[in-house]
Amino acid sequence: MRALQILAGAILLGAAGGGVMLARHASRDDAPRPAKTTAPRIVSRPTIVAPSPSPTPAPFVVRHILDLKGPLKHGDFVWDESGAPSGPIVITVDLAAQVVSIFRDGYEIGTAAIIYGADNMPTPLGVFPILQKDATHVSNLYDAPMPYMLRLTNDGVAIHASDVRFGNATHGCIGVPTGFAKKLFAATKLGDRVIVTNGKTMALGQSILG
Repeated sequence: MRALQILAGAILLGAAGGGVMLARHASRDDAPRPAKTTAPRIVSRPTIVAPSPSPTPAPFVVRHILDLKGPLKHGDFVWDESGAPSGPIVITVDLAAQVVSIFRDGYEIGTAAIIYGADNMPTPLGVFPILQKDATHVSNLYDAPMPYMLRLTNDGVAIHASDVRFGNATHGCIGVPTGFAKKLFAATKLGDRVIVTNGKTMALGQSILG
């Protein structure tokens, strides 16, 4: 069974509110009128309600892994959406294994061998939302094409199509085969999460996020 990446994270949002109730009393015209005096003014204060957390999202659990016939070689990829339900997309990248996988509702629908950042320009680890998509992007730093680019950081780290072969490296990006990059680009949207680890593993049924 192939091992996959895990990195956990969760956010709770709270909301607070309050209200003020005012009461008014009327005097009768035939009642004796008291002498006019100055009384201290009483101001009602809003009631503070303790924040209540919103429900925690359901954990992202790996439910199915593609059945590979052997280890992926540089330039290889597999894509098979059959039997996978609709649902949220999560991408995992393991730098140690040099593999990327895309999951839809916990079902792996694609995987590929990758290249990544050289030692002096390492690929960062962590959880990253997709910030930008550009199928015909060209790097403004290196004047190099980055087809089917999925931007992960504001300083230029992205997933994009590359010449994935043994010995190649990037300036910190995650390079994937062009055919895989095209399918990945079509399957993702802004905000989808990409989890980058370096050898952290897990088994079927374990939670990746949540």
